[in-house]
Amino acid sequence: MATIQDVAKKAGLSRTTVSRVINEHPYVTEEKKRLVTQAMQELNYVPNSSARRLRRQQTETIAVYVPRITNPFFSHLVEVMEKEAAKKGYQLILCQTRYKKEQERNFLELLKTKQVDGLILTSIENDWSEFEPYLSFGPIVVCNEYSDSAQVPSVYLNQIEGSYLGTKHLIDQGYTKIGYCTGNHKSSRVSKDRKIGFLQALDEAGIMMKEEWFFYNAYSVQDGFAAFKKLSELDDKPQAVFTGSDEVAAGIAKAAFDAGWKVPEDIAIIGFDNQPLAALMDLTTVEQPIDTIAKQAMNLMVEAIQAKKPLSRKEVILPFQLIKRSST
Repeated sequence: MATIQDVAKKAGLSRTTVSRVINEHPYVTEEKKRLVTQAMQELNYVPNSSARRLRRQQTETIAVYVPRITNPFFSHLVEVMEKEAAKKGYQLILCQTRYKKEQERNFLELLKTKQVDGLILTSIENDWSEFEPYLSFGPIVVCNEYSDSAQVPSVYLNQIEGSYLGTKHLIDQGYTKIGYCTGNHKSSRVSKDRKIGFLQALDEAGIMMKEEWFFYNAYSVQDGFAAFKKLSELDDKPQAVFTGSDEVAAGIAKAAFDAGWKVPEDIAIIGFDNQPLAALMDLTTVEQPIDTIAKQAMNLMVEAIQAKKPLSRKEVILPFQLIKRSST
């Protein structure tokens, strides 16, 4: 196996000059670059990329936090991020937190120990104060989730507006008894703001909400099945249900169908995100522009890495769109 010394000998140059060419040093003549490249090709010499990255103090790797990779919203988000990162010469590693604070904190060590160049957070379980000490080790970008305390670049949608938009649609369709089905990770600004928007729409319309029409801890299709079971057993049942996920909405719709209910005649359902599943199940949903969110977040991260300093707070707020289908 050829060494850098062999390349230097064949090119008739010093080992230092060869190293400068390999590491893209700016002060090397084109002729010397040509000689080194030719010698490397003839000797089948491949530079040690890990060593090069170490010398540059960069890993060319970005960590992305997701709560559940099985959620199509997050898997789509990561897929677009990976493609965008690859265009810019970076690779991703996936950190699944499962909505657990300790797991989220543990992954922060990747930044501290220089195993990654930066972190993109698509959810936040801990108080922002847990993240602040790590900003000295590399950039952090917040995506999808958001926090008033985070003095870093953030790409997100105003979830108050999103849930208001979906709930207002149900009200405009004539529904006055509306259930609310969503997750319950208390630290999530997304969850808090969606509930605010939901209640705001009801309040403006003068519609009362019963406590038993709230269904929490719903994240998956299976959770949608469970929510429908609880809903169907109520003496006073809601006419419609707002959900914070197309997965949950699909679960409710399938369970309703299996029970002989008609959608939307017996229960109207609205999802969130506009995942492919929503189109398949013909679900009305509130669309989030996943591709745009992912690309904007990755661009901000690469900008921060290349600037070699944390970027100040910058907010990129994107719009929602209501996608009307037969479930409402």
